[in-house]
Amino acid sequence: MRKAIIERKTRETEIRLKLNIDGVGKCKVNTPAGFFNHMLESFCKHGLFDIEIEAKGDIEVGFHHLVEDIGICLGMAFDKALKKREKIVRFGWSIVPMDEALVLSSIDISGRPLLVYKVKMKNQKIGEFDTELVEEFFKALSDNAKITLHINLFYGNNAHHIVEAVFKSVSKSLAQASSISQKIKGVLSTKDVI
Repeated sequence: MRKAIIERKTRETEIRLKLNIDGVGKCKVNTPAGFFNHMLESFCKHGLFDIEIEAKGDIEVGFHHLVEDIGICLGMAFDKALKKREKIVRFGWSIVPMDEALVLSSIDISGRPLLVYKVKMKNQKIGEFDTELVEEFFKALSDNAKITLHINLFYGNNAHHIVEAVFKSVSKSLAQASSISQKIKGVLSTKDVI
């Protein structure tokens, strides 16, 4: 089992996160950001990752620190759990519809952190949640997991649907990219290292 536990405490946030890449979609998330909890639950369920998150932070100034730091911790957990990246298929992609919204994500577990985020939304808020934080979360995730991640919205109007399609698509892409193939000997790279 590829598992990791990350604990991170700063002056702004306190986070404890457990990840099992080879899970069944069990999710236990406790943060003060209700909509974000819902997105993390979708991420677990559709990627079939088991994730537990206990997080608190300085939400009186907004959700930015909390969302970004959870992205950092989740990225660190994937990096730690994937170890030397042996036998993983490395690449993954997924196209996910959510009602009128359609999102494509593509991942390379490359060791080269990069986020390309092409998602425009008319609405800047979903309840109290700032939609710009979605990009901040995935930037923190990609940087700390050391992955190349592309996220593209083809079309969509409803911000909730768009964001949910993003989380579902990325989780499915990451599940595919981190899956193991017995046909792969060592690391899937001409360099023999990722």
